[in-house]
This record gives sequence, structure tokens and C-alpha cells, in this order.
Amino acid sequence: MRIATFNVQNLRLRQLAGGEAALDGARDGDVPTDTDEDAPAFDKADRRLTAAVLHDMNADVVALQEVHDQETLDYFHERFLVRTGLRPYPHRICLPGNDGMGRNLALLSRLPPSALQSHAGLRPSDLGLAPLEGVAPDRPLFCRDCLMVDLPGITLYLCHFKAPYPDADATRPARRLEALGVRRLIENRFARPERAMWMILGDLNEPDAQVPLAEKATAPLLDDFAIDLLERRPRGQRWSYHEPRRGTYSRPDALLASPALAAACPLAMPRLVREGMGREATAYPGPRLHGVGEHRPHASDHAAIMVDLEGIGA
Repeated sequence: MRIATFNVQNLRLRQLAGGEAALDGARDGDVPTDTDEDAPAFDKADRRLTAAVLHDMNADVVALQEVHDQETLDYFHERFLVRTGLRPYPHRICLPGNDGMGRNLALLSRLPPSALQSHAGLRPSDLGLAPLEGVAPDRPLFCRDCLMVDLPGITLYLCHFKAPYPDADATRPARRLEALGVRRLIENRFARPERAMWMILGDLNEPDAQVPLAEKATAPLLDDFAIDLLERRPRGQRWSYHEPRRGTYSRPDALLASPALAAACPLAMPRLVREGMGREATAYPGPRLHGVGEHRPHASDHAAIMVDLEGIGA
């Protein structure tokens, strides 16, 4: 089974004047050139590159972040992804979460899920967790959602934790609470989590991989609970995100395997697909997809990550 995760950076379908539909490009609006009058001209090229990245990975299952809704997902699949020649994904899911801007979790799968559950409505108390200080106790636990998906041989937990902006230190407690929530969901589901076959994947928004484990918001998911598969890659080859304004590189995207899954797939080496990132991300010296520009067009400001799990889902 080949599994991938990809933050596609604000994939949203809009209805234009005259009834024409169009997808937003891969832009957040925090880079000046992404909001000027020329910015929309790159939108379609961005999404062709997004589709090209997914085509080249050819994963059986893809966890997507920042998809607006089901209509957007279906439109992108039919008008962009399938037209690359990629074998279709008959199982496509995008459920509304808690992000006020509509940046939701989505799933593309060629394998039929046997179960799927959103946790967007969970409060901290539902899992026996204390709410954040100064935050109403009925506020949802997850900034977006934690989407649980049962597939043949594996259970996936799709996540997109709270962003570290504008202040990484101020937002760390929210991400820590989300990490505790995901761990509690897994512990409640499996009597012996270390022996079960599961993976946490998505954008966990850990801003600095170099800080000590105890200081990481994602600490509850690491150490002896889950195995970070990206740690199997050499140092310097694990980054998945480029911040163009600061010129920094970080590793918010993750594939965290249960101890049993990691042991069952000792040779599973994640591949970071950076060919669709802008050429400004100079830490990647390799080839780019045709049409990638200095900043835009690009597939996303994130790399996609894929891993082959031999013997899983067979």
C-alpha cells in the first residue's frame, strides 16, 4: 500500500461571473505577489502542478489538507487529476471541520474505507482532557478535525493542527492539546496501541524539528508512542515546507507509525516530493516539474510525502 500526505495550500472552487467555475491557486495571501492583480493568472497552472505531483506519486491513499469542500475535491479530481492519466480515486471524502476559512481535511482512496469518523465536534472533556487556560470549555478540541479512516490492514488518523502563526509559542498549547487528543483517541480505540496497525499523518504544524522533544507540541505522539518515519531519512533531507518571506525550512508534515506498523515495515522509507515547489526553495537542488516558477506557479508551498508499506492492505 502506498500512502501519501499533501497540504495542497487553499484548494477552493469558486463560481465566477457567468457561471464559470475555477479553482483558487496555491496561495495564502501573505506573500505580496499572491494578492496583486497578476496573481489569478497563475491559479490554473498551480493546480495543474498540484495534480502532476499526485500523478507522479500514484499513491493508493492520499491524505489532503486545506481542501474547501466535497465539491472542490470532486471538481479537482475530475477536471485536473484524472486528466493527467492517473487511475481514478473512487472514494473521495471531504467533511466540514472547524476551520473558519474552510481549510478542511480530505481523503482520496482507491481502497474502500470500512469505517470513517470525524471528530470535529469533540470537546476536550469528551476525552478527559482539560481545556486550554482562558478558552471556553465547549470550544472544539481540534482546530480543524481528526479524521479516522479504517482501511484494509491499517487505521489512519488524518490531522491538520493549529498553525504556529503569528506566534509559535502562543499557539503551542493548542497544538499540544490536539496531540493529546489524537493519542487519547488511539488509546481508546486499541487496548494495546503499540500492537495495533495505525498511522497519524498530515500537517502537524511543528515549526522547529530541532527543539528538544519535551518542548515539542507533538511530544505526546512521539517517543515511545509512535515512530516518526521521516527520522529514517538522513538529516538535512527531512524538510517539507519553505517559508519564502523568511527563507526558512521546516518539517510540519508527518507520517507517524505505530510501533507495530514500523516494525512490520522496517524498510519503509518516506519520499518527499519537492518537484512541485517553487524554485525559491533552493535547499532542493533537484529537477522541477515543467512550468514551476521562482515562486509561482507551484503545486504548493509544502512538499508531498509518500511511503510504501509492503504487505499492508494486500
